[in-house]
Formats: sequence, C-alpha cells, structure tokens
Amino acid sequence: MAFTLSIHPWVHLAQYNGTEWIDNDLEQEHQTPEQEAALPEAELDALMVQRNSFPGLPLVNYTTQYGLGCFEGLKAFPQPDGSLKLFRPDQNCQRMASSMKGLMMPAVKPELLLDGIRRIVAKNAQLGFAPAYDAEWEKDHWLSGAAVYIRPFAYSEPGIGINLSKKPWVVTVCTNVSAYFTPGANAAVTSQRIRATKGGTGWIKTAANYVTSTLAKTEAINDGYMEAIFLDAETRENIEEGSSCNFFALFPGGQLVTPELGDTILPGITRSSIIELARSKGYTVREEPLSIHRVLSDAKECFVTGTAAGITPLGSLTHDGVKKEFSSLEDGSTANTLLKELKGIQYGAVKDGFNWMMDVK
Repeated sequence: MAFTLSIHPWVHLAQYNGTEWIDNDLEQEHQTPEQEAALPEAELDALMVQRNSFPGLPLVNYTTQYGLGCFEGLKAFPQPDGSLKLFRPDQNCQRMASSMKGLMMPAVKPELLLDGIRRIVAKNAQLGFAPAYDAEWEKDHWLSGAAVYIRPFAYSEPGIGINLSKKPWVVTVCTNVSAYFTPGANAAVTSQRIRATKGGTGWIKTAANYVTSTLAKTEAINDGYMEAIFLDAETRENIEEGSSCNFFALFPGGQLVTPELGDTILPGITRSSIIELARSKGYTVREEPLSIHRVLSDAKECFVTGTAAGITPLGSLTHDGVKKEFSSLEDGSTANTLLKELKGIQYGAVKDGFNWMMDVK
C-alpha cells in the first residue's frame, strides 16, 4: 500500500492562542522499529491507535462536524549518502497558510511550520523511523522508491454550531510511503461528478474537496480504470483535474498544456515543478483551458502530477464511451523523461539545478 497509518513517534503541534502561534514537538509512545515489527498484530494495532491519539484535541469541533479543515502533503526522500532531503517544503508551508486564509482561519506562519517539519523528520530518522536508500530503486527509476510522507493538517477548537475557527491547531505527522499508483495500463475516465465550482473552495487544499474526489475515483476503479478526470462545472467541456492530481497533455510540436489555475483548480507543487522542468528542456508549456475534445483528437501523451503520484503517465482516456490511447507509457516518452528527471532530483541521483531540495536538520 502507498499509505499506511503507521505514524512516526515525533509529532509537531502548533496552536493559535488568539494573539500568536505557539508550537512544540511531542514524542508519542513507541518502541524501536525492529521491536514494533516483531509485535503481534493486536499489540501493534494498539500501539498505532495510541500513537494516533491526541487527547488535548476536541472530538466535536468545526473540522469534524462541518469539514472546516485543510491539509498538506510533502515528502522527505532518502539520499544515496544516507541523508534525507525535503522536496520544496517552503512551497507546501506557504500553500498551507494560503488554504487557512481561504477558510478564514488565522494562518500558520510558514517559517514556524517549516522549522517544525524539519525537526520532527530529523528526530524520527534518528530513532530509525525513515526508509534507507536502496540502490534497487534505480532499476525502475525510483517508481518503487520509499519516502517519508509528511501530513500537516488544521484542526479547529471545540464547536457545535456552524462557525469559523479562531484558535486552530496545526498538527503534523509523518509515515513511510511507497508507490502511489500500481504500474499497469493506467487507464483514466472522465467523471460525471463535479469537483469544484467557480466561487467555491476548489483552489484550497480543504478536506471537504476530497469527498467527491474519493467517490469519483472509487467509481472509476469499480469500472476498471485507474483514475477519474474531472471536467469543469459550467460547460462540461474542459479538463480540470484528476481525483487528487493535476493534468497535463502533450501536443505535436512539443507543446505541453495544463489547465490554467483559477478558483476551481488546486495549485500543485509538483505541477509548478513540472512546468519549470519542461521549459528548461525546451518544451513550450501553456497554461490555458484544455478541451476534452482537443485531448481526444490531438494529444500524443497525457499524464497526471501530484505529491503522492509524482508523475503518472496515462495509457488512455475514455470520455462518453470514446477511448483514446496515448504513447505516454512508452520508453522515451515525454512523460517518462520528465518522471525520471524529477525522481532523480528527488532521490539525489540527478543534479538539482533548481534548488528544490532542502536538507533535514
């Protein structure tokens, strides 16, 4: 599985007290990784429940009752020299603050969150709770590579009536992750569901957005596809996003197109990185409305991007029963070339000419 709820012992907690943000690191109950791996299943489950418990956080609040919450996802990647490096964590911390502002919460200070992330990743690594670099990952260009997944999330103070959060927490936990998508034909299908509407919260990484995404992806999987692709709410003509990822299409002449940002599309960190990386390689990258019919008639390749997915080439896209196959899965495709470059930078095998990687303290 890509994600497992095996939270690492050190957690970062920050709360706004009405005037300022106060933070601290919390060490949850744990044994050594080797001892935990040897525990009977029932004992390990009980330990994981204990580690996932924060008694000071209220159960009944604006987050649990009304979905008034947001989160981030970023990774720390094992390096060949035994260290860990974070991929563009400053961008995630800035987006977390932007999401909180979008929900009219006091926004966490990005520098405070970044410092906390670096500290707890380092502390967990010192305890052995981080994957070590494995040269075997290089054989499939790190598609099977493991990393530390870092999840900061906002959580409100107690409340039962519909209201805004004035004194939220930001809790940050870590867990090990592996590949997100299972290798295969990578077939996608457009969804009849609507992810976001203009004037809504589509641009915020809010928990509420992921209900529709989860339903659409589950329906796609049940129908034999890997991914669901959302169209815009107004015209139902333009591609917007995947279930939890941004969308790219390659057209003749080396033109790479991704839907332009607005209040219905999440500004992905991997998305912006791919735009920068592709332009450095001579591609013309356009951010503009992207018609599903244009993709079906003219696109040579399609792929999706995100923190969990990285870059995932799509082998086909089906819309209203019409299936278009792409060359994205072939060796030497643009999708795979960009994937190898991005993964190489993240795992320390390719020079980071963009200053994206940050040392863990």
